[in-house]
Amino acid sequence: MRGSIGDLPFSGPPRVDVAGERIPWLTSCRRRPRALPDAVALGAARRAGALFTPGAMVLAQTVLATPIITALVHRAVEEPWQEYGGALRVDGAGRLRSIPILLAIARRPVLTAVLAGFGRTISEVGAVLIVGGNIAGDTRTMTTAIALETSKGDLMLALGLGFILIGISIAVSAGAFALGEEKR
Repeated sequence: MRGSIGDLPFSGPPRVDVAGERIPWLTSCRRRPRALPDAVALGAARRAGALFTPGAMVLAQTVLATPIITALVHRAVEEPWQEYGGALRVDGAGRLRSIPILLAIARRPVLTAVLAGFGRTISEVGAVLIVGGNIAGDTRTMTTAIALETSKGDLMLALGLGFILIGISIAVSAGAFALGEEKR
């Protein structure tokens, strides 16, 4: 759940260039939502020296959700960029000044992209289990608790936790769309 909030700063640019050069794998990553394997998150947490900590779990979820959010946000701002990019450039807006305007124009698809990242992170079990370790009171999440209770045979508790998780997900999505409608 925390990973979704951390993904927001990584998701916006309508173009991926580094020093004026396009990077093929990064361009490919932003064009199509990709699911990264959990091992990528493990490698990132290991390099950060943060295994079995809540920080490692946030890092893992951010690593897994960022390509999905980036690809969907890119698709969301492509059409407004085609339509309004020329006018923005004529008005003197550079790339950095254009981004907030494009995100505001495409706010509903951008909100959907952020919610897709939220859905990816809130339902994550593998990476969280690998980098967090499922330590009671420290790194146990709702999804790892569901997996644990299922493996112990306490299906009623696992099912109850699953319904709570679904309720949280529905409440966050409904709240986000309600706030999006309010700003119109």
